[in-house]
Amino acid sequence: MQQWDVIVIGAGAAGLFCAIEAAKRGRKTLVLDNGKRIGRKILMSGGGRCNFTNIYASPANYLSENRHFCKSALSRYTQWDFIALVQQYGIPYHEKALGQLFCDNSAKDIVDMLQQECDKAGVQIALQQEITEVRFADDQYQVVTPQLTRQCQSLVVACGGLSLPNLGATAFGFQLAEQFGLNVLPVRAGLVPLTWQPSDKAVFEEISGVSLPVTAEANDVVFPEDMLFTHRGLSGPAVLQISNYWQPGDALIINLAPEQNISEFLTEQQQQHPAQELKTALAKILPKRLVEKLLELQVFPNQPLKALNAKNIERLDQALSQYIFKPNGTEGYRTAEVTLGGVDTNGLSSKTMEAKNQLGLYFIGEVVDVTGWLGGYNFQWAWASGWVAGQYC
Repeated sequence: MQQWDVIVIGAGAAGLFCAIEAAKRGRKTLVLDNGKRIGRKILMSGGGRCNFTNIYASPANYLSENRHFCKSALSRYTQWDFIALVQQYGIPYHEKALGQLFCDNSAKDIVDMLQQECDKAGVQIALQQEITEVRFADDQYQVVTPQLTRQCQSLVVACGGLSLPNLGATAFGFQLAEQFGLNVLPVRAGLVPLTWQPSDKAVFEEISGVSLPVTAEANDVVFPEDMLFTHRGLSGPAVLQISNYWQPGDALIINLAPEQNISEFLTEQQQQHPAQELKTALAKILPKRLVEKLLELQVFPNQPLKALNAKNIERLDQALSQYIFKPNGTEGYRTAEVTLGGVDTNGLSSKTMEAKNQLGLYFIGEVVDVTGWLGGYNFQWAWASGWVAGQYC
């Protein structure tokens, strides 16, 4: 039986980062993963360029039953710490909108950096490992695979949630938590496109591909960003963000022209071009195909601008700035970027990420009930929670 100080289950962002830190402390550390390569989610993230952190990351950008839990880790390993590591390796990167940092070249730069850090620290990695059982006896964890059984003092669970099953995502981390008496909160797909009701699909799938800046609102939370019409429903950053707050049955309130005061715009157009048709005026601030679709849906009748009175304009303003969609559901884990819910943080130490009821067992990254916004926040949670656990495991 192989003996290790630390075994980390999961060769993703959190797991690798934890293993590096543990090995730096002189701990004999092994990472096990069920895939063929490390960092699979890193490689496909950000369109292959990895949105590796966000310069504005703060606890306010995370959802959790315990909103305070993430504060400790995020304050002890910050976005600036990770940026310094990226710079140390000379990886070129750039800021996109809203503080999002992406690699200039490829997400592979981040994975290569982590691999080099593992090599320097002496971390061993074993891939394509199917764990069939985890046992605890005599203060040691036994991790069983068909090939061999390995034993360790500290076991770190970093195998993620249920999102992107085609990358090997499973419920293993949640099952392990329950096996050792930890509570697992209900899970659902997060940062995920929303799907049409059948009646809406028949109408809107014709304009799939149309994108526009909006604000998306659900349950008193509002996100401004782009929205995309698809064959299946609504997507784009604004919709992915709001999907974390949307619940089945909720309405989605969309401002289709957030950068315009529609009443002022139409009044101005009316004065300047009284004979112009309403649809022509609206096509100056909205995609033409969307305007035609709204016309078809009789959201407004097409008429010359001079025929509009103040009440018509006000009604139109309200219709466009508070357009109501009733999504049918989400596309589910297949396309979700994250899993909401997971291992209840009340059972973990926010200082060490160790289970309060089970010495030497740690949970980090997406498997824990901490979910960030879209835009590098989930990677920052992975780095921070991994770093923290690595100081103690």
